Amino acid sequence: MASIDIYLEVGTKRVFAAAVEWPGWCRSGKNEDAAIEALVEAGPRYARALGRARSGFAAPEGSADLVIAERVTGNATTDFGAPGVAPAADDRRLDTTELERQRKLLRACWAALDRGAAAADGVTLRTGPRGGGRSLDAIVAHVAEAEDAYLRKLGGRAAPDEDRRAAIEAAVTSRARGEPPARPPRSGNLWAPRYAVRRTAWHALDHAWEIEDRSADAG
Repeated sequence: MASIDIYLEVGTKRVFAAAVEWPGWCRSGKNEDAAIEALVEAGPRYARALGRARSGFAAPEGSADLVIAERVTGNATTDFGAPGVAPAADDRRLDTTELERQRKLLRACWAALDRGAAAADGVTLRTGPRGGGRSLDAIVAHVAEAEDAYLRKLGGRAAPDEDRRAAIEAAVTSRARGEPPARPPRSGNLWAPRYAVRRTAWHALDHAWEIEDRSADAG
């Protein structure tokens, strides 16, 4: 099979491995080898989550099918447990075809979260040994709250009656077209459209898999 370019976000306590061209396919480990192994293991699951949007994706058979195209230095967010540094590859321009592909992948990750939440409705999710872990409603609310922040990082603004996801897609599209942000940030830099899709897709899919795993183990 053709090799797949990945990048590594290397923190002091945790490393994330992510596919350059496949937003949402991103896993972590205590070191580079562990992160890459986790990414390979998640390949088939990622393919299932994408459904019809998986066109062109083939899960790797092993780490030999992956090529480390870039390393970035992580930060406190990395060590906390979330990817927090954009790769240089995300600065590339999004043409019309690639923009639509990225939007389809993002929608697929959202759909995976929705399916997982619907399937777990009424199920008491398994908690950790000390009772840790959000409830299903809390997970869904957490994702929504995070996506409100992601929209701001895109410089987007949601109309009073506008769906949050639609607003994110609209902001990604507007920025990809080179249009000025509707809501310039008061501080900090805006996210590039590719990175906004990558981070949003990862967060939705990460919690979709959390719901699936904790539901399966609940009984």
